[in-house]
Amino acid sequence: MTAARPLSARVHRSGTVLGAAVVLVAAAVWAAHHGLQAATYGDETGSRLAVVWMATFLLLLSQTVMYHCERPRRVSPRVRRQLDALHVAVLLPVYNEDDGYLRLGLQSFLDQTRRPDSVHVVDDGSTSGDYAAVRAWWMRAAAAAGIATTWQRTTNGGKRHAQAAGVQASPEADVYVTVDSDSCLAPNALEELLLPFARRRVQSVAGIVLATNHRANLLTRITDLWFTTGQLTDRSALSAMGAVLVNSGPLAAYRAPVVRDNLGSYLGETFMGRPVMFSDDSLLTLYALLRGRTVQQPSAIVFTALPEKASHFGRMYMRWMRGSTIRSVWRMRYLPLSGWAYWAHLLRWFQVALSTTVLGWLLVVEPLRYGTTPPPAFLLVPFLIGWAQALRYLGVIRSDERMRQRAVTWLLMPFAVIGAWTWLRGMRWYGMATCARTGWGTRQNGAEVSLAAAAAPDSPPAPDVDSTLQLAALPIR
Repeated sequence: MTAARPLSARVHRSGTVLGAAVVLVAAAVWAAHHGLQAATYGDETGSRLAVVWMATFLLLLSQTVMYHCERPRRVSPRVRRQLDALHVAVLLPVYNEDDGYLRLGLQSFLDQTRRPDSVHVVDDGSTSGDYAAVRAWWMRAAAAAGIATTWQRTTNGGKRHAQAAGVQASPEADVYVTVDSDSCLAPNALEELLLPFARRRVQSVAGIVLATNHRANLLTRITDLWFTTGQLTDRSALSAMGAVLVNSGPLAAYRAPVVRDNLGSYLGETFMGRPVMFSDDSLLTLYALLRGRTVQQPSAIVFTALPEKASHFGRMYMRWMRGSTIRSVWRMRYLPLSGWAYWAHLLRWFQVALSTTVLGWLLVVEPLRYGTTPPPAFLLVPFLIGWAQALRYLGVIRSDERMRQRAVTWLLMPFAVIGAWTWLRGMRWYGMATCARTGWGTRQNGAEVSLAAAAAPDSPPAPDVDSTLQLAALPIR
């Protein structure tokens, strides 16, 4: 039996994609301008709306330029040798995970072009199994590969406490890499993730997260499209400024002092007198921002399992929105006014409030108070912007998918836009109102996604083991 080829992907930069994005955004500008001219609004209202739309599109165009300024970090052979000398410790908390996904992720560590120096698995009191077979296989495989490893089982204390147990087991680490128990790293992920640390001011590095089960159903397709687009637009633009606000949990790296020096406050975070269980990745990113630059490395790819049921997705997104509200309070309080991150965060909330106000005005106030309705041309605007931003999705080349299949997913962007302006927008505001509910909310009854169930017929088998769209759809975390 031949071993399956590891999952891999790369982000392809193209002037064609940039040109197409500019054309689609320009078409959206035209549609908005035409709509204003065709509408029966009075001069005063039309002028106000024209200013709002113009400001929105200028922000969109500036963001488009900024995210195309992001470049994967490259280093000289001498610097690469220095990075190779760093002790890289992987922190892997596990709680009620599917055995297949856990083994797939562990196998990906063995397949790395630059293997981790140590891997620390912490079973956070799982109730669905003890992973005995996976543990026995991993301990043998890690020893054969020369990877120092520990595997602990602790009483359930939450993801942060499981990570802390891994930190305490690796006091010699220079860099901590956080992954999730369903993370599957592309073969060169760790090697690429370390490259930005060649600059001393860089304190954390985010990887690009793609879906392992992206073709399981319509929900996973749209979520993969939405999530990938957000990373390659919003977060790429922030990365160009060295001000990434949230590193994704499936793959991120931190200089060791960022984690060790803040471990007490990390474990003891409370909000309104309650311990905070979620939003761990955004808190670690905040610690890194207070020390220097936080960036994204678009050549460091990780695959993860997405929710396959609407109820599971809803619980996950609600956790994100509650966490983003809490984190926003801390950013306003602790980020320096002299840094890009503070103003980028403030601008995003301003745009969210503005877009919500304009939407309410056009759909509620104008029809009820003045008897006018938005012209049909306005309906084109969010879809054109959505497709323009989602061109970045087409720039991701995967080893398990043909380009025509990704193009089909790209065409689904209107579903993501509609969901963003309705379901997700409502959940965002509800999450803000209920942010004092700080429990985790998922996997309480076992794994919610199975690798065997998620595998598509033509997918590789497991190894032998707000812009208008952005600010409505992408979580401010």
